[in-house]
Amino acid sequence: MYSQNQNFKHKPWGMELNQFCVFMHLAQFASYIVPFIGIVLPLVMWLTNKDESRVVDKHGKEIINWMISSFIYAIIGFILTCIIIGVPLIIGIVICSIVFPILGAVKAADGSYYKYPITIRFIH
Repeated sequence: MYSQNQNFKHKPWGMELNQFCVFMHLAQFASYIVPFIGIVLPLVMWLTNKDESRVVDKHGKEIINWMISSFIYAIIGFILTCIIIGVPLIIGIVICSIVFPILGAVKAADGSYYKYPITIRFIH
């Protein structure tokens, strides 16, 4: 759990820190409305505030690492569809891409951090 006091003066995009982190997790769903915005929006949210808040930086890195990891898993899944095993892999990635951001948002709302399972840590 992190303390709101460590970034008391910083209000990313005019929001409370927890609220901003919640939106950063949920912004991944924006691609269901506008293609690729679910990749761009969390990235922009993180990049514009990572130097101002360790909390935003930590959540943002987790989100970006998950997006990169899920993209790699999806490519592997599509390649493996020719031997049928890729279909369950793609279904699993779709389910995880829905569940993980929701769990991350719930944890961020509570003021804690959610480490997405099966994520490859590209950015530390």
